[in-house]
Amino acid sequence: MFPWREIDTVLLDMDGTLLDLHFDNHFWLNLIPKALSEQRNITEKTAMEWVEQSYQNVEGTLDWYCLDYWERQMGLDIMTLHKTLVDKIQLRQDSLPFLYALKQADKRRILVTNAHPKGLALKLQHTDLALGLDEMISSHETGYPKEHPLFWQQLFQHFNLDPARCLFIDDNEAILAAAKLAGVGYQLGVANPDSQKPVKPFNDFPAIADYRHLLDELLASDSLI
Repeated sequence: MFPWREIDTVLLDMDGTLLDLHFDNHFWLNLIPKALSEQRNITEKTAMEWVEQSYQNVEGTLDWYCLDYWERQMGLDIMTLHKTLVDKIQLRQDSLPFLYALKQADKRRILVTNAHPKGLALKLQHTDLALGLDEMISSHETGYPKEHPLFWQQLFQHFNLDPARCLFIDDNEAILAAAKLAGVGYQLGVANPDSQKPVKPFNDFPAIADYRHLLDELLASDSLI
């Protein structure tokens, strides 16, 4: 699928790409409307309508990913609520085999996430994700989400990357497009980010539902170096 000998660094999204997106979907689309319903003494339907509109208002911006922003908007203790669902924070079953194979093939593995640092820390605490990574960055450290070109400029500078020799993997097609526009050489989508939902189509980028399908070609490329 990819010319692995021309790729030095693999940039990896977290939620839906390395972790099962079911946690986040359940939290933001089920638990939050229920909590707001109880807090404001409104129906869950009304709470859900407010939540959906609020999400749409800031989608694609750094606020959309900012737990501090949502605490202010909702008047809820977001981190305490997160901790009630830690059992749902799960690695994809294919993530660590892929990450370990990347290491064996001498590829640099960098986590590139829009997740807020507080949420990132919680997920690292409750999974073995860090074992498969060399470095990581949250977009909140740059002041721009991955949807913004200045995020990518800062990323390349911070890690001294040649973008043409990078592969970026994400479950969001718009963010894959932003990476391509910024000069990232290769892109790959994740077609099954949420284990509880059907596979989704990708229109403009190749996509995969199991990283283990990449292992043979990845390790074969390593043997040719």
